[in-house]
Amino acid sequence: MNLSLEQAGGTFLSRVFGWVAKAWETTAEADMIAALDDETIRRIAKDCNIQPDQLLELAKAGPDAADEMPYMMRELGIDPMEVETRFKALFRDMQITCAQCSNKAECRHDLAEGTAVEAFSGYCHNAGELNALRATPTVLAE
Repeated sequence: MNLSLEQAGGTFLSRVFGWVAKAWETTAEADMIAALDDETIRRIAKDCNIQPDQLLELAKAGPDAADEMPYMMRELGIDPMEVETRFKALFRDMQITCAQCSNKAECRHDLAEGTAVEAFSGYCHNAGELNALRATPTVLAE
């Protein structure tokens, strides 16, 4: 596919602007939550069944911080919707772990290359839970 420099630049610039807008939005949301008083943060965290410091960290990570998790589940033959339905607390805890992960680049690479099944247990902090789910017939994808 041959794109002119103008077309490529336009696409690149629109993506850069999109990234900047998303980063600004995430920062604004995190700042908004951080600006709340301690009691409000405590109540919101309690409603989410997490600790207040986790709430602040998750706000900083942004709304897409655990996007890799359902892809990894599907790659491993696990139905994310079944897990969320049957094991809500586990699913939430796994999302928190994924959102705070520092191995995102490796995870994304393995998912893109189709090597996640062989490699995930070496870096994924949810590996134990994922392997347990792989042994749970009620949550396996058909």
